[in-house]
Amino acid sequence: MGNIMTVIIYGVLFSYLLAGILYLGGNLKSKASFFKYALVLAVVGCVLHFALLVMRTLLTGMLPLTNGSEFLLTFAWVTVLIYLILSYRYEIQAAGGVVMLLSALMVFVLIALTGGSLHAVAPLMPALKSPWLTVHVITAAVAYSAFTVAAGLAVIQFFPVGHGIKEHHMNLLVKCGFALLSLSIVLGAIWAEQAWGRYWSWDPKETWALITWLIYAVYLHLYRNREWRGNNARWMVIIGFLLVMFTFFGVNYLLPGLHSYA
Repeated sequence: MGNIMTVIIYGVLFSYLLAGILYLGGNLKSKASFFKYALVLAVVGCVLHFALLVMRTLLTGMLPLTNGSEFLLTFAWVTVLIYLILSYRYEIQAAGGVVMLLSALMVFVLIALTGGSLHAVAPLMPALKSPWLTVHVITAAVAYSAFTVAAGLAVIQFFPVGHGIKEHHMNLLVKCGFALLSLSIVLGAIWAEQAWGRYWSWDPKETWALITWLIYAVYLHLYRNREWRGNNARWMVIIGFLLVMFTFFGVNYLLPGLHSYA
C-alpha cells in the first residue's frame, strides 16, 4: 500500500499544480477552455486526494487527524473541496489559480515532511486518545480551509480579473471559518481540562489561535462599516491567513509546547 500511496500523493501534487497554472493561464489569456481543463484536473486531484485519506484511515484505523502531517493532508483536501463547491455555485473561477497553487504547496510541504512515506504508522500518544480529538481537529481544519479560500479570493480581487468576484463571498467564508474556529477553541479548552486539568494554559498553540481569532473578530466587526470594505478588508483577510499558517507551521514545528506532538 505504501508504494500506491506515494504514487497517488505525487498524482495529487501534479494535478493541483497543473490546475493552478491553467487557472492562471485562463486569467491571463481570457480563455474559458483553460478553466474547463483546470476544473477537470482539480476534480481528479480532489478524488485522488480523498482516496489517499481513505487509505490512510484504513491503514491506521483512525481518521487522518492525529498529527501534523495528517492534519495538513486533510486541510489541503478540504480547501480544494470548498473551492470546487463554491466554484460550482458562484463565479469565482478567477481565484482558482491562487487556491490550487496554495493547495499544491501544502501537498509539497507534506511530501517534504514525510519524505513521501505516508504509510508510516506511529503509536497514538495518550493525550490524543480522546473522543474530543475528531471534533476539535475537524472544526479547525475546515476553519483553516475556509480562511485559505477566502484569502485566495482576497488576493485575486486586487487584480482586474478578480473584479467580478463579489466581496460578499469572501466575507461569507470568513464568517463560516470564524464560527468553526470559535467552536474548535471551545472544544479544545474542554479537552484540555480533561487531559491536563485546566481549560487554558497559554500554550503557544493556544496563544496564536487566540491571536488569529481576534484578527478575524476585528475584521468581522469592521466589515459592518461599508466605508471600510474593499482593499482594507482584503488585506486583513490575507493577514489572518498568514497568522493561520504561522499557527500551524510556526507553532507546530518551531515553538515547543503542549501541542508539540502535533
